[in-house]
Amino acid sequence: CAPGDEKYACDVDLNMRARARSPPVVSSRSGSGDAPGPFYCGPKTDYNGFTGHWSFEDNKEIFQSAKQNRLGRTDVQGCCFWGRGSVPIKGTCAYGKLNYYLGKRAADEGRQAMFPDIDFCQNPGAICHDKHPDLKWIVGFFRWITEIQEYDVGDFNYMKQLRKYVDDGFKDSDFIDSVSGIVSQGCHTPPCIEGAQFLREEKRANFVKVLKMLGFSVP
Repeated sequence: CAPGDEKYACDVDLNMRARARSPPVVSSRSGSGDAPGPFYCGPKTDYNGFTGHWSFEDNKEIFQSAKQNRLGRTDVQGCCFWGRGSVPIKGTCAYGKLNYYLGKRAADEGRQAMFPDIDFCQNPGAICHDKHPDLKWIVGFFRWITEIQEYDVGDFNYMKQLRKYVDDGFKDSDFIDSVSGIVSQGCHTPPCIEGAQFLREEKRANFVKVLKMLGFSVP
């Protein structure tokens, strides 16, 4: 959690089981179109203690041996808080903050709640459920307001850089890279996660496309 946000964090239920409704969006290095299956989580007893790993070289999942992630984990016990929403939130702190302001915790503590019947800590997959088709978009706006607009790290303050980008006539592609990095990897100098892909030109093109669709004159 960010300093001061520890109070929001969800308690982790090690017996929770969940499976994503669709596979993650990745690019195959071989161009074959193969990709990892949907994310899932569950107790270690469900999969003999380790999950295997995805090989981008062979475009298949390897189950014969364990491979540690950046945190030294080889299992997905309690790891149910993956990215969900139009601008994905992820992690126990982000889901806990969502629950604190919009979910069941807000209602239980006497605050107005948009979704008083949803405990996002106990049911993170509710974001993608058909019962609330607008929820994935609300979650995206929530993350944008609480994390992206508030981003102020090192020499990059989002609001100041946004004003500069607009005042300079939408010409600085570095701003697009920085915002894309904050959204996808949590930093303004991507790539900042070892082994992670950062499709710079694709992200720039999409950003400019949306601005033009909104009627802005972009170089």
